[in-house]
Amino acid sequence: MDLKNKKILITGADGFIGSHLTETCVRLGYDVRAFVYYNSFNSWGWLDSSPAEIRDGLDVFAGDIRDPFGVKEAMKGCDVVFHLAALIAIPYSYHSPASYVETNVSGTLNVVQAARELGVEKVIQTSTSEVYGTARFVPITEEHPLSGQSPYSASKIGADQIALSFYKSFETPVAVIRPFNTYGPRQSMRAVIPTIIGQISAGQTKIRLGSLTPTRDFNFVDDTVRGFLSVAQSDQSIGEVINIGSQFEISVGDTVRLIGEAMNREITVEQEDARLRPEQSEVERLLASNEKAQQLTGWKPEYAGREGLKRGLEKTIEWFSVPDNLKLYKTNTYNV
Repeated sequence: MDLKNKKILITGADGFIGSHLTETCVRLGYDVRAFVYYNSFNSWGWLDSSPAEIRDGLDVFAGDIRDPFGVKEAMKGCDVVFHLAALIAIPYSYHSPASYVETNVSGTLNVVQAARELGVEKVIQTSTSEVYGTARFVPITEEHPLSGQSPYSASKIGADQIALSFYKSFETPVAVIRPFNTYGPRQSMRAVIPTIIGQISAGQTKIRLGSLTPTRDFNFVDDTVRGFLSVAQSDQSIGEVINIGSQFEISVGDTVRLIGEAMNREITVEQEDARLRPEQSEVERLLASNEKAQQLTGWKPEYAGREGLKRGLEKTIEWFSVPDNLKLYKTNTYNV
């Protein structure tokens, strides 16, 4: 599919990955409608800090993914939908699980139902590696069993299955992209890499974290954005689930050391109980297989392996080290 002649809707365009995807699409000359979360401040989230030429090139729709009427209105005239709008913080899902069902499951239902009724050419549903739970085998292929180890991951399993059911039941052209742990500029402090960088940038030498033993497959946001575009452009992706991962794992503890070295800081880690997941809810190991992505879309990570991670961390550190960026975060507070 050639996206240059398509009207593209991006839900969650105001968020971390969504804003990067939106900016990339505008720079590529695509016709983009950005679905942002309605609020009385008229904030477009991270898009407010985008260059003027990006903002001027956007068709912005403020709404709520939980509202089927607004979702359908936003999707009118659109050919392709990148559906990223979601609640994603795992700790928040422990005490407010209903909001995750309403936003992630019902929100996805609203998107695919409108896509079916409007004849949208393609919907890219955003999944997460959390749906796999702790790896039972590695590298994790798309055939790995699903395990909802948190209300968040359970809601994303439900959202994915709703999207795929519309493909199987009604031939709605859906593709599911399953990114592993994305990091980069603008990410929330609820994620481990910004948490580490933010605390060090704020001058702290004792870094407060949760468990250090879990391993993650980290992906720089530029690679994730290219993954979205590759899945959208590939005709073979319809009806498929596709992992986007670096196929490299590293523990949280080793990630701390890498960041400390990159920032040239001597640091110690202090475990904080509030940051620990319940024992059975912690995902202990994630390591992606990206073979299917390569076969169906031609996508490969450009920030692969330990050296790729170092390059991505350097870019992330550079962004968080800018005072005007860092001041947007509360580095002394545990961000749920």
